[in-house]
Amino acid sequence: MNELNIADFGADFFSLRGKNAIVTGGNSGLGQAFSTALASMGANVLAASVMPDDGETQKLVEASGSRYAYMHADITASGVPQQVAERCVSEFGSVDILVNSAGRCINEPDVLKFTREQWDPMVALNLTAAFEMSHEVAKFMIPQGSGKIINICSVFTFLGGQWSPAYAATKHGIAGLTKAYCDELAPFGIQVNGIAPGYYATPLTAETRANPAANQHVMNHVPAGRWGQTQDLMGATAFLASRASDYVNGHILSVDGGYLVR
Repeated sequence: MNELNIADFGADFFSLRGKNAIVTGGNSGLGQAFSTALASMGANVLAASVMPDDGETQKLVEASGSRYAYMHADITASGVPQQVAERCVSEFGSVDILVNSAGRCINEPDVLKFTREQWDPMVALNLTAAFEMSHEVAKFMIPQGSGKIINICSVFTFLGGQWSPAYAATKHGIAGLTKAYCDELAPFGIQVNGIAPGYYATPLTAETRANPAANQHVMNHVPAGRWGQTQDLMGATAFLASRASDYVNGHILSVDGGYLVR
């Protein structure tokens, strides 16, 4: 057993200096928080997204002294995940961290009206693209003997997901992918974990927050008594990307204000 060295534990334990990250959907919404968190700890960030880049994420990343690159990429398209992984290596020299953040949710109150046309694009982005991105970065992480893959799950990883069976199914699926890839990649020094956000104040939830009844329904289930702010996710992201989590593997970390206890 290695001797405990307390001097080894400190800010550097969470440092990402010299590390290079891909964040899918990393220039908007929660993805921007993931990019900013990694940059604040020293990582360079490649944001791969179909959303146009307005320069705001670049400002946040570069304010931390890290480098930023943007790649317009539809990661559901054939061959694009490989291109994203290769772009990170060509831009920064390696790929050490992947955050599978890109996702979408289509709601339909009437389950009998939920169609294959609604199901397929969510499965393609939320689950299949995450698998393909993980597969491609593993090609670089295995030879270097290290890496961190962080899959963005949801509280609906653990719940039924009323009004969106495809969203719940994909978020259950991403938890399974997290555990399966943990099992496969742990022998190579790679950790695969997930973060399960609860309800967050983003543009995607603006309509719910503006509806008094819908807003109260959410608040009734959140012991913290408030909507999550994007910065609430930054600590979990930095932890799971750093060597502080080297013995954490196959875990889904809920960051939900206590939502799942009610």
